[in-house]
Amino acid sequence: MKYEVIDSHCHLDFPKFNKDRHETIERARASGVVTMINSGIDYKTNADSLELAKRYDHIHATLGLSPQMVPEANEEKIKQILAQMERNVDKAVGIGEAGLDFYYCTTDAGRKRQEEVFSKVIDIADRYNKTLVIHGRDGEELALEMTKDLNRVVFHCYGGSIETMKNIVDAGHYVSVPTLVCFSEHHKEIAKNLPLEHMLIETDSPYLSPRKGRNEPAFVLDSVPVIASLKGIDETEIAMATVQNTRRAFEL
Repeated sequence: MKYEVIDSHCHLDFPKFNKDRHETIERARASGVVTMINSGIDYKTNADSLELAKRYDHIHATLGLSPQMVPEANEEKIKQILAQMERNVDKAVGIGEAGLDFYYCTTDAGRKRQEEVFSKVIDIADRYNKTLVIHGRDGEELALEMTKDLNRVVFHCYGGSIETMKNIVDAGHYVSVPTLVCFSEHHKEIAKNLPLEHMLIETDSPYLSPRKGRNEPAFVLDSVPVIASLKGIDETEIAMATVQNTRRAFEL
């Protein structure tokens, strides 16, 4: 094992891991992933994330409400998830992923609703002083504007503009680089321009695999040499900095 890393965002509770969840977690541990942060996106995945965090010492849960489900969800369902977050807030290291997804949602009404729901999630993170994990696809600027008063914010799987990223960093927030950096030119540009003291790394497993097929937390290590060569810094330094940043970001 060369160095230790943290996968700051994964979805180990998703069905893609049903056949070999425990083995996947053990594989990550064996390859040097000391901590995994499992992110909920709705009622069921929040409950499953809490369950994983209870079962494994090195897995922490965040409780989320994905913007992708907001336009279709009725008021009752949204209220249920918000209540679930509040009820379990002390068992989670963060609130999210939540935010805005204007890539999938193109109607004004849908976007407005995402905004309304997101502000309720922001309120929970604020009241309980929890780190907020943002999903901000094509809505990064507005998400930044809406969260400017929060202390600890992580823009997960960031894919927005370099300019907005600089504003995020100026606000003192963290930006998480996904394993997409292994093959996406835009994400390479992001990693290159992102100050190391604001960087987290993640897989977003089972998505965005740097290899063929399903992504998994062990593959977060694939991005370390890529980021190191982009920044002209030693791999160990990238690993150490992102571990420290993640611990600081989530108060681990």
